[in-house]
Amino acid sequence: MRDMLIAWWPVFAIIAIGFGVAYQFVQPAPPGKVVIVTGAEDGAYFAYAQYYREVLARNDIELEIRPTSGSVENFHLLGNEDSDVDIGFVQGGIGNSDDAPDLQSIGSMYYEPLWVFHRGPARLDRLTQLAGKRLAIGPEGSGTRHLAKTILSANGLPTPTGKLSDLTGEPAADALLHGRVDAVILVASPRSPVVGRLLREPRVHLMNLAHASAYTRHFPYLGAIVLPKGGIDLKRNIPERDVNLVATTANLVVREDLHPAIVSLMTEAAKEAHSAPGLFQREDEFPQARNVDFPMNPEAARFYKSGPPLLQRFLPFWAANFVDRMIVLLVPLIALVIPLVRLLPALYDWRIRSRIYRHYGELKFLEDEVIKQPAAARAGGYLSRLDAIEEHVNRMPIPLAFHEQMYTLRSHIDLVRARIAKITVPADA
Repeated sequence: MRDMLIAWWPVFAIIAIGFGVAYQFVQPAPPGKVVIVTGAEDGAYFAYAQYYREVLARNDIELEIRPTSGSVENFHLLGNEDSDVDIGFVQGGIGNSDDAPDLQSIGSMYYEPLWVFHRGPARLDRLTQLAGKRLAIGPEGSGTRHLAKTILSANGLPTPTGKLSDLTGEPAADALLHGRVDAVILVASPRSPVVGRLLREPRVHLMNLAHASAYTRHFPYLGAIVLPKGGIDLKRNIPERDVNLVATTANLVVREDLHPAIVSLMTEAAKEAHSAPGLFQREDEFPQARNVDFPMNPEAARFYKSGPPLLQRFLPFWAANFVDRMIVLLVPLIALVIPLVRLLPALYDWRIRSRIYRHYGELKFLEDEVIKQPAAARAGGYLSRLDAIEEHVNRMPIPLAFHEQMYTLRSHIDLVRARIAKITVPADA
């Protein structure tokens, strides 16, 4: 065992160094908790985040949901290095990679139409017709307010503070129905309860945007969509005609340094939540790897192209992640361990043989001296040195597999002993 350890320790040291170097390139384990920012607790962002939380919980990852005022605040929190936010919903057109180069998208989740509801007998079809009216456009920090002010400004409408209300959702709908505001602008999913309520309210009209296609030319993050006649309620024929709308998209944005395994899980959760057909989308149209504001996260892009990582298809998340991280260690295993392990028997064999060959060297040196100086007076010294060599050989621990060489060495010792014996015998004997 001692000989094996002495012969093999350099190999073990090289292997340990190789693994140590390789471990520096092993991806850290995914965090057990991530933070997502949404919007108001009664909004679609918050509802979807709760679904994501259930999906991540299956894999022992905690998703902490933090309500906010909306997309603008989410964007600022994601871009703030001092915040602990990892993921956030950001409405298309809120920000881009020039403003936050460390942010990436994991895809567009669904269309968010711009709904303009107004009171009055006349049906309006241009935003310029809202001039001078009292408008509810959502609170500061919300994506609705940002988009509303953008398109109102594009139509040359001033936005005096006194004419703008920060109401949104149900409070905005109540204000519209009670005449406290003249119009409400919402950016919301068609499944939103407040949208369904206002579409069914006979005193309220949904604006048919005559310039829907023009908006998409001026604002690339907008798309033109059509709410079909009867699309909300076939029995009551709501709406009673096709309505042209524009829509942005709800996007999931992450920090660049978010662990790839978490990105993969979030993309899988988004696939479960948003792939069903809807009023404005076909089956599997969302989520999609398209975003005009931020570059796509590489892990999310691979998911859309090839599906979940191969290991996650057959193993639990923790096991797949562990194996994926440890694959890096296969490099020293293949490059170092296999060839070095094959070398170990040869090293051990060399060490044992070298011990035998060392005594052969001593024996050969003694024999050469006997040949050169065959004086009888030196015979006693020769025999003493030979006896010392033989004693060392007899005490030398040698594995059974090498005893053949040991017996050969002993026979050669006897040959030298015989040569020494000859110089002690008189020549006339």
